[in-house]
Amino acid sequence: MVRDSNLGGDRSMQNSSGNGTVLWGLDKRGVASVTLNRPQVNNAYNGDLIAGVHEAMDALGAAKGVRVVVLQGNGKHFQAGADLAWISAVGRMSPEENDKASRATGELVRRLDALPLPTVALVQGGCFGGGTGIVAACDIVVAGEDAMFAITETRWGLMAGIILPQLVQAIGLRALRRYALTGERFDAHEARRIGLAHQVCAMDKLAEVGAQIVDALLMNAPNATAATKTRSLQLAGAVVEDTLFNDLVREHAATRQLAEAVEGLASFKEKRKPSWYPAVA
Repeated sequence: MVRDSNLGGDRSMQNSSGNGTVLWGLDKRGVASVTLNRPQVNNAYNGDLIAGVHEAMDALGAAKGVRVVVLQGNGKHFQAGADLAWISAVGRMSPEENDKASRATGELVRRLDALPLPTVALVQGGCFGGGTGIVAACDIVVAGEDAMFAITETRWGLMAGIILPQLVQAIGLRALRRYALTGERFDAHEARRIGLAHQVCAMDKLAEVGAQIVDALLMNAPNATAATKTRSLQLAGAVVEDTLFNDLVREHAATRQLAEAVEGLASFKEKRKPSWYPAVA
């Protein structure tokens, strides 16, 4: 069931991606909603979901009068990171196909980060791996009290390179060095403490708090808001330039085809510890 994504406005446009993995709408105030729609797998991303988010951003980018974008997940969890079955399948493809998958994923986060509109993420349940990159790329993040976060890539022999620029800007290098290296889960209050979330609220208040933030954003002049966001990113050195982005994509794709990734994904499938975990004597 999709949570209340209307956020106080009458919906005037509704649509979904061609593969049904993403829903989007635009109300009469110019508030766009983008809803991840793979609840059966906790909104884990695969090629279809990535393409669906790009499709939604293309459609909303072509629409007139968009003022705010609200991002949310259908079901119990916001976004559980990568669909590891899909990752494993991609890893067996050619280097060119791996590069293409990493580029599409990285461009999703990069586009969201640089979008000249205020973005609000409403997070419930699990937000893991790539999900943390998505929320790090949003301007404002509200987490329900049940939200749990983790930067999990290294557990599976992968690396989070294509979302590291956004994460280091959101939580700082010190927190990133802990959570990207340990893969530990942390709760909504810790997410707020380190800067990944701005506000924590009861789950049944998530849509209400989101609506209040959207209303505050709508009070502000659109062009001035866009200029403020763009200039803030520039001044913080947070704009990911093409050369760096291309390097991150290549590294991300190549890592997926290494022996560690094969073993890490196999350990997940077989529900066992990976071979690099020390055996108990």
